[in-house]
Amino acid sequence: MSQFVNSDQDAKEYAPRYRLLYGLIAFTVAAFFLRLWFLQIINGTELRLFSEQNSIKETRIPAPRGIIYDRNGEILVENLPGFEATIYPQYLTDIQATSAAVGKALDMPAVVVMETIKKSKKLNGPFRPVKIKDNLTRAEIFNIEILKHEYSGVDIRDNVVRAYPMRANGAQLFGYVGEISKRQLDVVNEKYTGRFKFQQGDLIGKTGLEEVLDLYLRGKDGSSVQQVDARGREASKSSKLLGEISGVTPATPGNNVVLTIDKDVQEAAFKSFNGAGRIGSVVAMKSNGEILAWVSSPSYDPNEFSTRISSQLWSKLINDPDRPLRNKVIQDHNSPGSTFKPLVAVAALSEGIVTPRTVISCPGSMRFGNRVYHDHLRGGEGNIVITQAIERSSNIFFYKMGIALGIDRMFKYCDMMGIGRKTEVELQGERSGLMPSAEWKKNTIGEEWQAGENLSVAIGQGFVLTTPLQMAVAYNAIGTYGKVVKPFVVKKILTPDNKIVKEFEPTVVRDFGDTGQTMHVKKDVFDTVKQGMRDVVNGERGTARRAAHLNYVELAGKTGTSQVMSFSADQIYAKCDSRPKHQRHHGWFIGYAPADKPEIAFGILAEHACSGAGGAAPVAREIVAAYVAKYHPEWLARDTSKKGGKAAPPPPAAVDERIEGE
Repeated sequence: MSQFVNSDQDAKEYAPRYRLLYGLIAFTVAAFFLRLWFLQIINGTELRLFSEQNSIKETRIPAPRGIIYDRNGEILVENLPGFEATIYPQYLTDIQATSAAVGKALDMPAVVVMETIKKSKKLNGPFRPVKIKDNLTRAEIFNIEILKHEYSGVDIRDNVVRAYPMRANGAQLFGYVGEISKRQLDVVNEKYTGRFKFQQGDLIGKTGLEEVLDLYLRGKDGSSVQQVDARGREASKSSKLLGEISGVTPATPGNNVVLTIDKDVQEAAFKSFNGAGRIGSVVAMKSNGEILAWVSSPSYDPNEFSTRISSQLWSKLINDPDRPLRNKVIQDHNSPGSTFKPLVAVAALSEGIVTPRTVISCPGSMRFGNRVYHDHLRGGEGNIVITQAIERSSNIFFYKMGIALGIDRMFKYCDMMGIGRKTEVELQGERSGLMPSAEWKKNTIGEEWQAGENLSVAIGQGFVLTTPLQMAVAYNAIGTYGKVVKPFVVKKILTPDNKIVKEFEPTVVRDFGDTGQTMHVKKDVFDTVKQGMRDVVNGERGTARRAAHLNYVELAGKTGTSQVMSFSADQIYAKCDSRPKHQRHHGWFIGYAPADKPEIAFGILAEHACSGAGGAAPVAREIVAAYVAKYHPEWLARDTSKKGGKAAPPPPAAVDERIEGE
């Protein structure tokens, strides 16, 4: 009995220890149970997806952007097939070794490859493929194919490369595409909420028409899903657990765009302007506002941006003093110089300051207030009428028109023709320029308008600022008897199977001719000004009589120079081309053809070219020649030089000493 008693006593003695042991066992079982419950119930879906992500590989198939065509169906912007090297972070076993091998295969620093992987993994997670390099060469493709068998996660993907076959020609108009940066992502997604969901690395239009038409041009990406092994390589057969999961969802191409641009006219404009090394811009449009050519020079090759532009090239472009990235047709505004005179002539005739027969004395200089104002011709033009003043570009004549009109009457007519207003063309970044008025100066500068400022404005200097496109629209309005049109570049937007999504028609913004609703300018006023501009090119003393003359069609227009700095009286007649480049005047030529019934208008600004006749007018001649050859070849039979008829006007007389050689 004593033994049993002792056993009970021992059991009582060890009971607390047993309870502790049982508690530990119960706690351990409960912990395992709770952990399994958490993993399978709470995080089950996430972990299942993680497991499947390591068993399948989803590859995005980029959608081709829409093709951009000219008005006749010629390709201006297209897509080309390409290849890119990618790395899938979830399959990496040794990031350092893989980065070194891939860097060597692609001729890239290993540290750049590694940082690219780490950055993407941090921002996008381990399942997003990281693009290391695109537009691979054959040698690079071969190198990566070899690495795929040694390093897990390394792959090559097909991609679509945006291609610009015209290269630098029209680059500022067409624009370029680039990857969305982290900084841009939230802004872009907010802007296009409900329409597109962008991801970092997606291509998007950055400038030009690529930017403006991005939502039309971009398509819908597809995807390809494949089962892979633990190294990220395609599995030989499907898993029974996951079933057959591989498949392809094809990409949907973007809409195509038809522009008003004519490729042949565009090439003629680019070759004649950029080929001669000129700086500035050219625009040509039909009389209804359809843009035919758009050139900004110097230019750049947008193909460089499609494949990750190098930092060296980017630095060169943004630091170039001639600003090749700038769309000079609408973003640079300058004083129009003497090309402003026909607009002042419309005001002077309409207000009865002069008639077509009024003779004005135009000596070589005149005094107004305390200042002496000089004419282009050292000895002046003598007694002339308004058509002769336009033809010969007399400063003295238009100084007197400016005095008689005053700033507010000049403003009324020039504002009506679009000076100082945006044309509302589709491109981003258009500047409005400036047509001053007395009220504008008072409100902006806080000073009263001075009478002497009327003289500067009357010859397109002073506060007046305008763009080549604005001036082309204004001249076109004169040529078409008062119709101010809205210039436009996009003609049609089409689905990939050529169904019309949207179509754009010509628009008359204002009509200030005889059929106008608010202001009226009489037909005989237009006829007088048009005759003066016709004589600029075809008259015996016209400032563009050699530079822009064609024997089979008459051009009408006006040359002009825009001073980039003031000169003293003893320097005003000095040779412009002997000065440093930054001191040379800009040369303008604005006009239209044919002179009697315009079909095409143009605006040309040649920066630092010294004269409109030398720097800009020859470009207009080449543009019109290309237009006639394509659309009116029958006019070529009119060539009077081949029939013993009236040949081109004689060259300027040696005694014509003109400021800047207008």
